[in-house]
Amino acid sequence: MLTMSLYSGESHSGLEGAFAKKSDTDVRRGVEGISNSTLRRLEPREHVCREGEAKHYVYQVENGAVCLYRSMPDGHRQIMDFAYPGDFVGLGTSERHLLSGQAIGPTRLRCIPVSAIRQLAGRNPEFCFQLYEALSAELTAARDLLATVGTRSATERLASFLIALARRNERAGFNSNRIVLPMLRSDIADFLSLTVETVSRTFTRLKQRGIIDLPQSTLVIINDRDELEQVAGLTQQACA
Repeated sequence: MLTMSLYSGESHSGLEGAFAKKSDTDVRRGVEGISNSTLRRLEPREHVCREGEAKHYVYQVENGAVCLYRSMPDGHRQIMDFAYPGDFVGLGTSERHLLSGQAIGPTRLRCIPVSAIRQLAGRNPEFCFQLYEALSAELTAARDLLATVGTRSATERLASFLIALARRNERAGFNSNRIVLPMLRSDIADFLSLTVETVSRTFTRLKQRGIIDLPQSTLVIINDRDELEQVAGLTQQACA
């Protein structure tokens, strides 16, 4: 399973590439006409799918959020992505799920039969091309994420994470400086390959510098977007 929420195929770098796919609506429009879908509600931490299971459905998040992770040989999990409302889980050619999907909080999903997706792709060349673009973009995002996690500091990683969510809000027409975090600090740590303590300390440092506010653990207010982008290394004048 490629953890498919979708993006346009434009060039992105780092964690922004991992989140940029959220903006693409072509595949969403394509599946709107599929009538034999069902709804499924998940409780917090309930799994929608597990790595290695046979794949019978593609899931579209209607509300809530899902973290998508891989189980590593040493027993820990590596979160590869988060799926938000409108995003897909399970698009791809594999007959089995390559990642596990777990609800972060109360979540509602639309369950679309894989057979219906295949039928639509078979009779609609444009939709088939959109799937191809989405899968290619997903591979690029995964590569960018690996490069970012491997080479950037904790502060750069967390700042990039927040900027990626801010840009996603912009594309969705929401306030880009008000970031809701449905996930736990441990989820963010797993995604960024950091410890929970490091994530918490980094949030605190950004707050102390006046770049962000933290009214509550699930809400970030960006006070200085330009400074946050500099910290993330997304401008020519990068900050430590």
